[in-house]
Order: sequence, then structure tokens, then C-alpha cells
Amino acid sequence: MMWSPEAKLGMQVEDLWDVQEPQLSPTEKLNTCFESIPVSSFPPAPESQVIEINSDASLAEVVQLLSQHKILSAPVVDVDAPKDASWIDRYIGMVEFAGIVVWILHQSEKTDGPDSSEFVNGESEGITGPAVAAAVNGVSSPRKLGNLSPRSAAIISGKFFEALTSSDFYKNMKVRDISGSFRWAPFLALQKSNSFLTMLLLLSKYRMKSVPVVDPGERKIDNIITQSAVIHMLEECVGLPWFESWGTKKISELGLPLMKPNHMIKVYEDEPVLQAFKLMRQKGVGGVPVVGNGGRKALGNISIRDIQFLLIAPEIYKNYRSITAKNFLTAVRSYLEEQKESSPLLNAMVMCGSNNTIKEVIAMLDSKKIHRIYVVDNEGNLEGVITLRDIISKLVHEPRGYFGDFFDGVLPLPANSRV
Repeated sequence: MMWSPEAKLGMQVEDLWDVQEPQLSPTEKLNTCFESIPVSSFPPAPESQVIEINSDASLAEVVQLLSQHKILSAPVVDVDAPKDASWIDRYIGMVEFAGIVVWILHQSEKTDGPDSSEFVNGESEGITGPAVAAAVNGVSSPRKLGNLSPRSAAIISGKFFEALTSSDFYKNMKVRDISGSFRWAPFLALQKSNSFLTMLLLLSKYRMKSVPVVDPGERKIDNIITQSAVIHMLEECVGLPWFESWGTKKISELGLPLMKPNHMIKVYEDEPVLQAFKLMRQKGVGGVPVVGNGGRKALGNISIRDIQFLLIAPEIYKNYRSITAKNFLTAVRSYLEEQKESSPLLNAMVMCGSNNTIKEVIAMLDSKKIHRIYVVDNEGNLEGVITLRDIISKLVHEPRGYFGDFFDGVLPLPANSRV
């Protein structure tokens, strides 16, 4: 029988699991197992997903590259760094769709004024200075914004995005020039000798979508491990005793979903689609359900990477005076069908019930290549959402003082962190 690299890794965990002290809890056993495995053991990502973006790439090129490779983020290489620079000096950050959302929200804010019609009619000058300057100086933050005004909802039509993407500013502005306005992520990487446990904690508690693994000797990225890749590894471990002892539990037994129905983050079908992206940014989530007005039934899901469709195909919205969440879903689905492209947006919402096991949920997430599954009651009403991060967070826990000074000067810690 041929074993996949992921299954072989699972068997390595199994061997370690069998020799653990019997008094340890299952989570403590797993923590010890994963701490004993170096991150270099994780199977390499497909070459198409290990891409780097040059610091002199334009915003338009970045969007195309991320879209083409179907990834959420990529490391940025300083093109001016010396050839013998260490990896710390070679990589200057991560550019990601979350940052592009921030940038677009700033541009949309600037249209909500007396001179906004100039930009909508094709004058791009109004979006260059103030939005970027405000972002760089930290004056304007999407976290402080409320709902988009009715005026903004009317202005943010297909014309807005056609003008934005045809502007010289969008075509020529380099990644390195707008790093501040992106609120981009720092380049936080692991070395090949770091442990599997460190990687799992970064992908769960510390909310990283992907973790670069560097080879200090080669001074470059050796692998990029994503949340999706970890979920796929877990799916390949089905049948192994250590996995079954955990995977056969019902999601409700593991305390999932974490968020209760009345706290669910959602957008209504007639709200502007930018409101969906604003909520993602404000709440730190990667997607939101679109629900019918006044109800709890989901019509679709919009994820943060879907911001690409406002930039790579703005012409598909030209007949909409306002791009509502419902209009967005309709237009993008038609576009994808015409282009014969596969996308989670084309599929029906993936749902489960509170009686499903974690193993069943993992199988659905992995087979559909999606990042979240919605929990519904018997009537199909939304009861919560389970993300890849939620599942990984139930696999391991952070030992007290585990990271030490690992994050010093790199990124703010979560409010509830014990580090």
C-alpha cells in the first residue's frame, strides 16, 4: 500500500503517541508529539503556491499573481537587497488580500465627498494622496469606521472599480511604496528546525493563514505551510488511533462552533458588498455569510480573497448602480461560469449540524477546498461557523511561556495571550 507523505507524518505522530506517559491527557500527548517533530518534516507545498513578489511589483500585478495562484498572501522580496543578504534582510513583509481590502476601503472613503463624482467619472487624482497618506500616518483606520453611508452605497458601483483599476495610480504604484497603507503583515517565518507545535500555534491562536519556512543556509524560503495543508494532513490521518481518539468526537463536544448565533458576523443581501469586506477587516475574520433580509438563512458566502473580483473584472458590475452583496454573488457566479473557472463561490454553501463529528467536518473542508463550514439547525438557520483555524486550535494548546521573546518587535500579541 502506498502511503501519502501526510499519512507517513501521521504515523510518525502515532509512534510518538504510543510511548507517551499514560497519565497525560490526549491534548498533552499531542502537544508532546508535535513538539518532537521538526517543521521540516511537513510535505512541501506545490511549486505554484510557493511564490515570491518583488518589492517593485505594481498593485495590479500583485492582485493578478495572488488570483492566478489561488493564494491569500505571498512574501515580498526586497529587490534592492544585496545578493548575499540573510533571509531576514531579504524578505520585507507579506502582501495579502486582507491588506488590499484595507486599501480599497480607504479609496471608497475618499469618494464619499463633494468631489467624488470626479473619480467615478474617470478622474483618478482624487484617490492618490490623501488615502495613502492617512493610512501611512495611521490617521484613518477601518476599525473605527461604521457602516458605509447610503451615499457611498450608491457611489460604489461598477464605474468606481473600472475607474480605479484603469488609473495610473493602480497600475504603477509599487508594493514597497504603499506598504504602510496596506497595513501589511510582517515577515514572520520559521526555520526548518522549529517544531510542528510552533507552526500549529501560529496557524491557530496567532491567526496566520500561512507560515513560511526558511532555510538559513540557502537564505530563502524552503516551504510555505497553510492552514489548508494542515487540514489535508489531518484528513490523511483518518484511521490512525491518535486521530480517531480525537476525530470521532462531535463538534459540540469540542466546544464548536466558538461563536453563538446572536454573535455571528454576517451581511444582509441588500447591503453594499464593501460592507462585507469592512466587517471582515474590523472583526478579523476571513469570510462572512450573506443572509436574506430579516432571516437567518444563508444565500452564499463571501471570503476575503473574493475582493479580487472587484479588481480583475470590474466590467461585470457595469449594469449595477450599487454592488450589493447579492449583486456581487450573482455577477461573480456568472463571470466564473463564462470563464469556466472553478471556485467555492460557484458551489452551494457547505453546512453541517452540531451532531457531525470533527472527522466529518475535516473531510468536507478538505474535499471542497474551503476555509469555513457553516453550522445550521434542522430548519437550515445559521447557528455558527467553523473555520480551519478553529479546528487546529482544538488540536493543541499553548504551554505557558512557550514563545518567550519569539514575537518581540514583530507583531502585537493577542489580548488574551499569556506570552
